[in-house]
This record gives sequence, structure tokens and C-alpha cells, in this order.
Amino acid sequence: MSRGTVSPGTPSRRGVLVGGLILGAAVVGAAGVGAAVELGGSSGGSGGSAAEAGSVQPFAAGFPASGLVTNEFAYREPNSPQAHDSADWIVTSGSLFAQDGDGWTGVPDSGETGTDSAKYNDSAVFRLVTRRRDFGAVKVATAVKVDQPITTPRTPASEWDGAHLWLRYHSPSELYALSFRRRDGLLVIKRKVTADDSAAVDGGDYTTLAQTKLPIPYGSWQQVAGSAVNGSNGTIRLELEVNGHTALSVVDHAPGALLNPGGVGLRVDNSELWFRDFTATPLSD
Repeated sequence: MSRGTVSPGTPSRRGVLVGGLILGAAVVGAAGVGAAVELGGSSGGSGGSAAEAGSVQPFAAGFPASGLVTNEFAYREPNSPQAHDSADWIVTSGSLFAQDGDGWTGVPDSGETGTDSAKYNDSAVFRLVTRRRDFGAVKVATAVKVDQPITTPRTPASEWDGAHLWLRYHSPSELYALSFRRRDGLLVIKRKVTADDSAAVDGGDYTTLAQTKLPIPYGSWQQVAGSAVNGSNGTIRLELEVNGHTALSVVDHAPGALLNPGGVGLRVDNSELWFRDFTATPLSD
């Protein structure tokens, strides 16, 4: 399994200090705090989501007090009577646990999970997505606690190690990734689309749409949110919020198939993550 590639970058400017955190927006060389930035070539297609906000039900994750919720074994062997299936979630890599009613990756390691993730959880490469794929115009919000990244023999240190929200997830090669805590301290919004070249990761290529420097604290609860809303001319506006403040906002002019609804979820690399109050709320286009 590949961890994917996310290119590093140096933001062009810092933001403003709000509540002890530096907030701002830097988009491949130019932006202001909370600024909207337009990127990409012109794209055909009509505006509006393929699923109207009024017809899509909100989603709120719930967890038991403790124990394994689901893991990559259940994804690979969905018909196994030993599989731990979840009505809400699919884990394509790693293991999703509950701890004190929160979602939890476990202490990340690398190895085959088996049916119960008893010896290894394989959560050094953690990939979590909803079974539902009807989220078009949506805001995903959750409280998160991320610990400082580690490494394993299979997963050496990379600048993108950390935690990321997924929006419009169609497949491992087609999605938006909104990075809210990376090893290098960057916030990043990326588009991933299907590619034919041999260098593509999981069949897709990443394009950086926006980035800024914002190293949120490790080991304490923070509130993050990401949204995607279709525009009137085949565009999508993406926003990433940290602790109630917009840190990045960008308009993607070349979303391609990502104009259509998809799943939402979390990606975590080489990091232990807890999350709670995970919701996906439909918005109006």
C-alpha cells in the first residue's frame, strides 16, 4: 500500500494571531487571511451539486465506549464471518477503534491486522471513508487530537505525515485532501484526480490548490472543518477552518468529476489521532 505523495512548499506570508494560533492563507505565492483564490483552467459543465442539499441527510458519527470498530481486513474480506464491519465506515488501511466514545487510530504501527487488529493495527497508514457517497455541498466538522508523528520501517518520515480531511471521495485516486496538521506545519488543500502515468500514487496525481503555515498544537483538542460547495460555472469553492476561523479558501476551476458528490473521511500518516463529534452537514450550492 502506498502512502501517497504530497509536495511540500513554502508559504508566501504569515497570517494573524487568533487565540494563540497563527491563521492566514497562502496560495502558491499569493493570498490574504481568509482570502478566496481562483486556480486552474476553465472547466465546462453546469453548476450545482448532483445531489441537492435538501435531499441529503446530515451525518453524525457515533462510537461505542471501546473496542475495534472496523479495519482493513473487513475491507479486503467483506464476506468473512470474522470481519468487523461498520454500518458507517470503511477502513481501506489501518484500524478504527473506539476509546472512551471517541474514534481512535490506535498507537500507529505497521503489519497485517488480521481479523481483530490484535497484534498490529497498521494505522501508520490510516484511511477512513464513509460508506455514504452522497455528500456534495457539505461541511465536515470534527474535534481532533493529534500526537507528534512517529516512523516505522515501512513508513519513514515525510513532510506530509499527519492528519487530513477527505471531501468528495470517489476512490483512492479521486478526492480532495485538506491537510490540517502535517509534520512540516503546513495547512494544504489538494485535488487528486485519476492519472495514467506510472508515477501516479494509487492511480492519481495531486495538485496543490492552497497552502499556508499553521502548526496547530500536538496533544490537545482542536476543532477543524472543511467544506466544498459547487459554483455556477463548473467550479468548487473549498475552505478549511481551524478553531472556528477560515485558514484557507480557494476556488478550483478544474475539478472534473469532483463536481459530483462523494464520501467524506480522514487520512492519517504516521500519527496517532483521536476524533469526536464528526459531522457532515449539507450546504446550499
